[in-house]
Amino acid sequence: MSDETQVKAPESGAASGAPAGPGGPGGRGPRPAGGGPGGRGKFFRRKKVCKFCTEKIDAIPYRDVRLLQGFVAERGKIVPRRLTGVCTTHQRRLTRAIKQARNIALLPFAARH
Repeated sequence: MSDETQVKAPESGAASGAPAGPGGPGGRGPRPAGGGPGGRGKFFRRKKVCKFCTEKIDAIPYRDVRLLQGFVAERGKIVPRRLTGVCTTHQRRLTRAIKQARNIALLPFAARH
């Protein structure tokens, strides 16, 4: 019976569980041209500019719910700087305004279920 159920050894010299090279089985294959550090590739990500600096808004009002809702995620979290592109000083003022608006019930603390 043991003669019928023999397991075939892998033909490559790689250990089992370790990924093979880029062109081998289990690899991703060759990368497309232009995706490396020298080329821009298919997409070009523009640097985000602070909305408040460009529009020269100095004070962020906590009563302006429409403005603040753009910086609050669907679940109720404050969206971070790296996603919105707001500068550091305006992000701090924005956070303070959102928290004030939450405390007087203009904005929700969390999303509804």
